[in-house]
Amino acid sequence: MKPDAFLSCQDIERYLGEDESRVHALRGVSLEVEPGSVHAVVGPSGCGKSTLLYILGLLDHPDGGFVMLEAEAVSHLPDDQLARRRNEFIGFIFQFHFLMEDFTAQENVMIPMRRLGRLPETAMRDRAAGLLEAVGLSDKLQRASRHLSGGEQQRVAIARALANDPRVVLADEPTGNLDTKNSRRAFELLQSIVHQNQMAMLLVTHNPAIAEACDWIHEMQDGRIIASHSRGLG
Repeated sequence: MKPDAFLSCQDIERYLGEDESRVHALRGVSLEVEPGSVHAVVGPSGCGKSTLLYILGLLDHPDGGFVMLEAEAVSHLPDDQLARRRNEFIGFIFQFHFLMEDFTAQENVMIPMRRLGRLPETAMRDRAAGLLEAVGLSDKLQRASRHLSGGEQQRVAIARALANDPRVVLADEPTGNLDTKNSRRAFELLQSIVHQNQMAMLLVTHNPAIAEACDWIHEMQDGRIIASHSRGLG
């Protein structure tokens, strides 16, 4: 394991279902995500990509192996400690943005900060405003999310994922619900933020153009990473 890896896993095993329907979803998966790098996980539907992402994001427990945050094993921690680490360390972006429709853009971005409970109200509002400015939505702070376009909603979701200044962003088809132009714009925004701030990102994608623009591509098949390719960046 590289000592500077923000997020890593070793020999992850995961079974889904029970008895006759039990599926061996992950079979000894290991990988490392370093500061300033963007990793893509690609492969056919059902190969284990999203299952791996949820385990790396501490939303699910592996049946074997372990997950590490900055060289500290965390898989064994109780749920309340996992939730705390998740809020402090990881930002999530999903294909469907899961915004609160009646909340403003600013209020949506403040949700993770409220959960973490570190900042006073004024500081939370200021940080949310700054993040929305960074994603080009400074003029939409008080707009209810239901009145934003699909591309704007996904940019709010990106700002929300960055709210607690995470070291790692995990993204499950983050541009899959956008048209080609907005898909590329959202990815390039994320890529720029990750590289500039020496964060790390791992995303699941079926979009070959997005995958090819990442620093690393990990190919999954039948619950295993069968190949990893570096573009020599990061």
